[in-house]
Amino acid sequence: MLSAKSLSEFEIEWLPHVTDAGLNRLVVLLETGSPLLIHGAFTKACAMGCLATHIAWHHPATKNVRDEAGVLWLTRVAGLNPATSQVILEWDRLGASDWHARSRLLNVCRRELETRNEEPYEDAEAHGELQTC
Repeated sequence: MLSAKSLSEFEIEWLPHVTDAGLNRLVVLLETGSPLLIHGAFTKACAMGCLATHIAWHHPATKNVRDEAGVLWLTRVAGLNPATSQVILEWDRLGASDWHARSRLLNVCRRELETRNEEPYEDAEAHGELQTC
């Protein structure tokens, strides 16, 4: 199960930088238990990636990057070090069979979607705040 520390990092450090499309993608992958959402590597094959990679493929600053999209999104957009991110470390350690971890993360994502639907979401790219890779 993901720790409170990891969930806090996800909410505070990740979610403010995740686009609506990226968040919706995570929800679908988590809800369906998709094998496209992998553990232990940022990407394995073209459609397979970790949490950060799927988010990155739906972010304007990293959508055109393939192999290193997750790493670039974490470092350049979210300002995190992939090697020390609690979310990445626990996600990789727990593996795909930890349904409690996926369930907790899914609940956080759903809550965020509900919050965004209640308040207008301002896209940072529309305001020129993001630099592309």
